[in-house]
Amino acid sequence: MRLCRIGPESAPRAAFYDEFRIIPLLDAQRVHGQSLDDIGDDLLPLLASPQVQKLAAWVDAQEYVPGQLNHEKVELLVPVPRPNKIFLLAGNYAEHIRERGGVAAERAETFPYVFMKPPTTTLNHPFKPVRIPKVSPEHIDWELELCVVIGSRCKSVSEADALKHVAGYTIVNDITNRKYRPNEGRKKREKDGFFDWLHGKWFDSFCPCGPCIVSTDELPDPQTLPMKLIVNGKTWQDGSSSQMIFPVAALIEFISNMVTLEPGDLISTGTPAGVGNTTATYLKPGDIMEGTITGIGTLRTAMVAE
Repeated sequence: MRLCRIGPESAPRAAFYDEFRIIPLLDAQRVHGQSLDDIGDDLLPLLASPQVQKLAAWVDAQEYVPGQLNHEKVELLVPVPRPNKIFLLAGNYAEHIRERGGVAAERAETFPYVFMKPPTTTLNHPFKPVRIPKVSPEHIDWELELCVVIGSRCKSVSEADALKHVAGYTIVNDITNRKYRPNEGRKKREKDGFFDWLHGKWFDSFCPCGPCIVSTDELPDPQTLPMKLIVNGKTWQDGSSSQMIFPVAALIEFISNMVTLEPGDLISTGTPAGVGNTTATYLKPGDIMEGTITGIGTLRTAMVAE
C-alpha cells in the first residue's frame, strides 16, 4: 500500500498513490461504502489500519475509481509534514566513499556517520523547487536516498527487532552545497572542513521528500531496492539499497541507542555512487532531477535561484 498527502496545504488530504493515478481516501471510501472515522492526513495510523489496507486492496483491483486524479492535477505534499527529527547518513555506500577518494571500511571496523537537518526549514514537498542559495550558488549537488519512516516509539532496540518499529519507506534527495565556505578570510581551525560540509547540508529546501510512503508489508526487505537518479535526462546514480554498509535495521539500532525514536522521525540512509561532485557537475536553475526507488515511486525536483 502506498499513501500520499495532497494539497492544498491549507486543507491536506490522504490519498492512495500509484504511478498512474492518485485516489483520495475519502473518495475511495465513499465509492466502496466503507466508513472511516476522522481520516485526516496523518499517514502513520492509516498505514497500520486494517480498514485502510482492505480499502487499498479493493482500489488496486479497480480500473477506475470515481474521484481519482491525474498526477498533473495534484499538489503532492511531504508524506510526514512535521517530523520531530530528520537523521541522515554520510558515507553509507562503499562506492560513494571511493568516488570521493576515500577508503571504505568494513562494517565491523567502523560505525555509522549520522547527521541531522532542520525539519521545519529543509523539508520540501515533492515537485516543489529547491532554492539555490544566493550566498553560495555554485556547487549544489544531489544525493538520492532511501528514507525510513519510524512508526512507533523505540529506545535501545536491537537490530533483530528494529524493523518492527518502521511504518514505511519514502524517498529523500539530500541536497548538498559541496563547497560552502563561510567567512573566506577566517583563521583556519582544525574542524573547519567538517563544519563547512555540515553547514552545506542545512540550507532551506535542501531535503525534498516523497512522493509517498509505502507500507512495510509491501516492502518487507528494504535492502533489495534499485535506485536511480536522472538529471536533465541523464542517469547519474544507478545503484541499489543492497549496497549499504549499514542496513536499515542496524541504523535504527545505532541511533536508538543514543536517541529515542518517535513516530514520524525520518532516517535517510545514505546515497550510492554517482553524485555530481565527482565530475564537478553541479545543479543550476532550471535543472530537473528525477529520483526513483523501485517499489516507492519517483521524486521529481526542479532547481530555482533563490
